[in-house]
Amino acid sequence: MPLNAASARPIIVTPELPADISTGVTGSVLSASGLTLEAVGEILALATVLEREDPIQRAQRLAKRRIALLFYESSTRTRTSFELAAKGLGADTTLVSSLSSSIEKGETLKDTGLTLRALGAEAIILRHPSSGAPWLLERETQLPVLNAGDGMHEHPSQALLDLRTILAHLRPGVEAVTAETLAGLTVAITGDILHSRVARSNMILLPKLGARVILCGPRELLPELAAQAGPGVEIERNFTRALEQSQVVMMLRIQAERLAGLQLDLEEYKASYQLSEERLTKYAPKALVMHPGPIIRGLELTGEVADGPQSVILEQVHHGVAIRMALVYRALAGRTLTAGAQKGVRA
Repeated sequence: MPLNAASARPIIVTPELPADISTGVTGSVLSASGLTLEAVGEILALATVLEREDPIQRAQRLAKRRIALLFYESSTRTRTSFELAAKGLGADTTLVSSLSSSIEKGETLKDTGLTLRALGAEAIILRHPSSGAPWLLERETQLPVLNAGDGMHEHPSQALLDLRTILAHLRPGVEAVTAETLAGLTVAITGDILHSRVARSNMILLPKLGARVILCGPRELLPELAAQAGPGVEIERNFTRALEQSQVVMMLRIQAERLAGLQLDLEEYKASYQLSEERLTKYAPKALVMHPGPIIRGLELTGEVADGPQSVILEQVHHGVAIRMALVYRALAGRTLTAGAQKGVRA
């Protein structure tokens, strides 16, 4: 069963965005490449502090502060977890979507951002179909911006919650991350790598902590160029060999909405790359199974695997709230205050 689109497939170019393109607004998280190991450690520690804190006390941290969620693309997990995170800290939130605002009338990202700032927004959480949009928004508004996914570029908060999930299972008790924290760990990311901002952020973040990342998929969805993403990243076309080497298997959905003109035989894809219970049991019986969602059951993985004992997919969602609380707090507090928080000092 081929999956294609009538229009000719465009040439897709995702520009490299240097880490120092940020205007230096304190609290922004635009890219995994801009996160130092120290920053990653602080975010993880703060997430734990906030998650464990009494909800009544936690709600005083950012009481009545204002945060705008600016979403140009549909989202369930990311939008909801950011909103719950902000409200859990006591902040007021407003959701602006492209289908219920002046965006639909042609208003630019710059003007929408400036309008939100004039209305009192103190930080903006942005999901946008264009790579680089968070940098533009930060530059024009001078507000902290949290990148909730920009085009095919990055999704840094997803990589952070994926990291927290991995650490909880495979490196429990780690208090400070280093370049060796994930040494000896192999993570296989399989599926539509070409269009995945989740894959890109994980390819950047996980090797920083010493992990080896294997990318697996057909050439149509995984160009050879991906092997040049950085140290610790390699390509393995054979799914069986990738599974045999991995302690974590991260499956990605095929993003049909981005496959303009590309013909892909889904039955052939499933035969080669679907994570089935039989494959998992035979080749990776102890590996964690991850997926950023949304899942297409019966395509990239079977329902038995998604609901099985090795799946940590819903745990990823759970960890997302804690990580995003840390990011929101960091954005508005202007600093992590982790040490103070651990001693019970309120912001």
